[in-house]
Amino acid sequence: MILFFWGVFMKVKLFDESHEKDLEEAINTFLADFEDDDIVDIKYQISTMYDYKDQIYCYSAMVIYKTK
Repeated sequence: MILFFWGVFMKVKLFDESHEKDLEEAINTFLADFEDDDIVDIKYQISTMYDYKDQIYCYSAMVIYKTK
């Protein structure tokens, strides 16, 4: 998704992992190429589900960032 806002292009990157450490690693790898002021916000969410055998977790995040 690309938005044009005040002369700057805004983009989002979505992440979805089954373990919080995998999500952390994926986001840190993605953020390694950015300056601090390029990141607008990071939204984080955990979902759970029980399938009558196991508790299933889903860790997701959305990184909102700007490009020039």
